[in-house]
Amino acid sequence: MTKVIVCAMLLFFAAPSTGRAQTPYYQGKTVTIIVGTGAGDLYDLYARSIALFMGKYLPGNPGIIVQNMPGAGHMIAANYIYTVAKPDGLTLGAINAGLYFEQLVGRGEVKFDWPKYTWVGNATKSPQVLYMRADSPFKTIDDVRSAKEPPKCGTTGTGNMGYLVPKLLEETVGAKFNVISGYQGGNEIDLAVERGEIQCRSLSTEAYFSREPFHTWRKNGFSRELIQGGRVRIEPLAKVPTIFEMMDKYKTPELGRRLASTLLASGDFHRPYLAPPKIRPELVKTLREAFNKTMKDPDFLAETKKKKLDIDPTTGDEVETLTKEVMSQPPEVVERIKKMMGK
Repeated sequence: MTKVIVCAMLLFFAAPSTGRAQTPYYQGKTVTIIVGTGAGDLYDLYARSIALFMGKYLPGNPGIIVQNMPGAGHMIAANYIYTVAKPDGLTLGAINAGLYFEQLVGRGEVKFDWPKYTWVGNATKSPQVLYMRADSPFKTIDDVRSAKEPPKCGTTGTGNMGYLVPKLLEETVGAKFNVISGYQGGNEIDLAVERGEIQCRSLSTEAYFSREPFHTWRKNGFSRELIQGGRVRIEPLAKVPTIFEMMDKYKTPELGRRLASTLLASGDFHRPYLAPPKIRPELVKTLREAFNKTMKDPDFLAETKKKKLDIDPTTGDEVETLTKEVMSQPPEVVERIKKMMGK
């Protein structure tokens, strides 16, 4: 009889109690999104829109705040998230997708290992587009390939896509450009195009389709798009070939294709959201599901439409796969990237 009573008591205490239900992990906590730029930048605007809605999809409905941590081209924020922030699911980051270049070429400032971040998701994609003055003699990439004097493209420096895309076209399809660096910013480059000092520029499609002077240029036929950087044509550039199509046409060797895939990958995870490494798998799953649901939330989509923010999301699993792919390049690809960047 005593054994029966003891067993019954053990079963009673082992059974879950509805009165003592486990408190949701995020209840009463605050999630912080670290943004690698100052307030008002597009990275900041995306993060603040996500912060308004993502909390309702996390168990316990935590508040979400945005903390700006600008400096060193997002490097300060990236290093902080990787080396300082706790892997407790309470710190996310919104940083420049192109930072993986810095690790590939071995910059000493890098304190992170890009594939080891916890990848939560990506808000939108933005392949590159290279535009040309429409009154120039360069109507197609074929015209650039056969030109006696290459067209002049403008850029701010040698470490960004405005410089790397023209150089990539030379490496992969033989289209030579004279890249003029040293401009202070995109607006100055566009003014130089208007003045006729230069003829072309490569930039993100996000920028090209979201602001002036490009709205006016497209309307009055001032600019022409020559090539785009994605693997497939996007709707606004349905008649413009991709770099990958041109590489097929000119039978670019595998090394050149790998170089293109590596350099252009930042357009595939253009607005990534990440967290410190070594977060518990169940928290990773929770964060990714909340992010995915936010990307489909009608109120969130209405908010981003009002702010003119493009939403074309990628899941955390997909971003994780892509980051591992771009970082697993053979030494010869890395050496060619270093050479292109002047390292």
